[in-house]
Formats: sequence, C-alpha cells, structure tokens
Amino acid sequence: MSLPSRWHTRIATDKSALLAFLERDRLYAAYAIGDLAPGLFEWSTWALAGQAGQTQALVLHFRALTPPALFVIGSPEGLAHILRDCLCPTPVYITCRSQHLPVTRAFYDWQDTIPMWRMVLQPVQFPPCATACIRLQAADYARLSALYALGGGDAFTLAQLQHGVFYGIEFDGHLVAVAGTHLVSPEYSVAAIGNVFTDPAHRGRGYARAATSAVISSLLQSGIRDIVLNVSQANEAAIHIYEKLGFARYCPFFEGSAARRSP
Repeated sequence: MSLPSRWHTRIATDKSALLAFLERDRLYAAYAIGDLAPGLFEWSTWALAGQAGQTQALVLHFRALTPPALFVIGSPEGLAHILRDCLCPTPVYITCRSQHLPVTRAFYDWQDTIPMWRMVLQPVQFPPCATACIRLQAADYARLSALYALGGGDAFTLAQLQHGVFYGIEFDGHLVAVAGTHLVSPEYSVAAIGNVFTDPAHRGRGYARAATSAVISSLLQSGIRDIVLNVSQANEAAIHIYEKLGFARYCPFFEGSAARRSP
C-alpha cells in the first residue's frame, strides 16, 4: 500500500525545533532531550516527519552505544515515512511505545521485545539515605568495570563516569555496589539514573538503594528538574526499591535489539 504524499520528512539539526517537539512528552523523551547536549549531540542523527507545517513524528539514531539506540516518538504514520524515506539504520536497540510496535516491526526484525516502565522521581517523596557512600571518579573506571563484569552495567561507558554522577559502597576495601547515571544534562535539567548494580555476594543489605539515594541527592542538589529511569516490568524487586525512593511509574514502553528487515 502506497503512503500519502502529503507527508514531508527531513534530517534535522535545529536543536530548538527538536526540543520543541520532544517537550510535548518531556518525561518519555528525557533521554533524547539529554542527547541534545554538547558531547552527545555529535553522536546523534535526527529525523522529523510532518504535514501542513506541523511536526508529528521524530526518530533519533544515537550512535555512541553498541548497538546504537533508535528512539521513536509521535505519529505512527509519520514514523513509517521516516523509516521508509529518511532514516532506518541497522542494527539498533529500539525504544518505542506500544502504538509504534506495528510500524517498527514492518521495518525491523526484533530479536527481543522487553516490556519496560519509565519511572519518574517525585522529589517530595524522596527519603534521603544515611548509609555512607563514596563519589566515584574517572580513576575508578577499572574497578567499576570489574564490578560490572559480574553481570551489570550493560550500557556503561567511561564518558558516563566522566560526565555523570556515580556513587559506590566499599566492603573491606572492595567496591561491591554502585549506582550512577546514563546521562546528566544541566542545560536541559534532565538526568537518567542507571548502571545500578550490586555484587551478588553482597546483595540483600540495601546497598543498591543507598547508592541510588546518594546519586539522587546529588542530582537534586545540583538543581536537576526531572530525574527518570528505566526498569523491566518483570523486575519487581527493583521496582519496589525505586518506589521506596520516591519514583512513580510514568508510562510503559518496549525496548529491544533489532535488525532491518530485508526488502
């Protein structure tokens, strides 16, 4: 079936135009808004679709991760035009809402489709934790990587440590738990919690909650307005911890690895 010709697609570089569209659903688009910041924008390719002079869909290809991320938002019909005519890279790790699944599946073979929650901090409900944590710096990259080698930090990069906020807990001189950020953007007053992990031998002691609390406290003190995180809907234990820290479920979405379908 042919698509109507009234739609117009284009690669976009105007940050103000991109931000204006993303602000329509700021909390779902929080990661994409953060990618407008210097140092991340250079890794990003953006495409817009619209009709009658109104932008109605956006696709972001963020190339600094492996596999690169593909974020979609807006009209499913507009997204179909972008993926057909303008921007359809492969392989990718897709983030989309349920209404976008049919469109993405028309262009991509998903290897997995993981139901997720976007959670958002309610600052008035945040209870600071008194457990002592240490601020981690770039010099801690090697031991952080060693901790994540036990099964965490799938999207962890040195740049996140250099430009983000990370706190850890030590036991007998060894780093046993950590929480950090995927991105922090003072320019757009948004941050995403991530890279939370505890050594399996030290779980059940509240370390993840304490480290995450330290990260949140630092972000709030720096004036960040919106703090978000992603969590699998199947991870009830993590959801419970985040709710105790003042996070609330904002919206469901899906993510997963995908490769472009053969013509």
